[in-house]
Amino acid sequence: MSKDIGIELEHVTLDVPTYHQKERSARHFYANLVAAAFDRPVRSFRRLIDDVSLDIRPGDRLAVLGRNGAGKSTLLRLLAGAYTPTSGRVEVHGRLQALLNISLGFNQDATLKENIYLRGAAMGMSIRQCHAIVKDVLEFSGLADRAGDRLKVLSAGQKMRLGFSITTELESDILVMDEWIGTGDAEFFTRAQARLRGKLEGAKIVVLASHSVPLLKTVCNRAIYMENGAVVADGSIDDIVARHIPQPAAAKPQ
Repeated sequence: MSKDIGIELEHVTLDVPTYHQKERSARHFYANLVAAAFDRPVRSFRRLIDDVSLDIRPGDRLAVLGRNGAGKSTLLRLLAGAYTPTSGRVEVHGRLQALLNISLGFNQDATLKENIYLRGAAMGMSIRQCHAIVKDVLEFSGLADRAGDRLKVLSAGQKMRLGFSITTELESDILVMDEWIGTGDAEFFTRAQARLRGKLEGAKIVVLASHSVPLLKTVCNRAIYMENGAVVADGSIDDIVARHIPQPAAAKPQ
């Protein structure tokens, strides 16, 4: 793969360990309690991603489709570097921004301003870059008068607004998103949607997982469909939706 902007996955597999305790009868509670303290759990491995190969290039707006548990979010986290594959190769060239966990890097006992620095550092920003975005982040999130407040006094909606505002402050070549993020009240949701659409237009590559087919058909030009951690189909968004997503039955004429 050249050093141009793009993502390449070659035969990528991800296995994670799971631990099982043997099942016991409920008739002998105390004996089972003692046994459980000394019985070692049995370790096995569960395959979350199964031999996935993908080549994603500038201009691709890739929808990731599949049922719950198919591996969509896990695949996005592999692209973002949150997971290291058990085998295979993942290469990402270009500045990648992931909107997967907008609470990442927060400290409940730190102030809002301090949390902007913490989250910025988690995103790879320098101190100077963090300092430059403080004012804009607080204003966009509607928290300009709360800079010195501790994060833990904010409501869940306010924390989401702050996290969203920090995460979307920087431009990126590659944008990876898990679901279309709706945060806060209606007025902020409208501004958040507008900002995200601007990010989508500015990014050279977009990878988006969502259950909203109308949204995916609006944003994406390509799609993959996943089952049991494997990519079973790759093509245009219209073709993949037509082949793999159940369509509502047409209403019968009266």
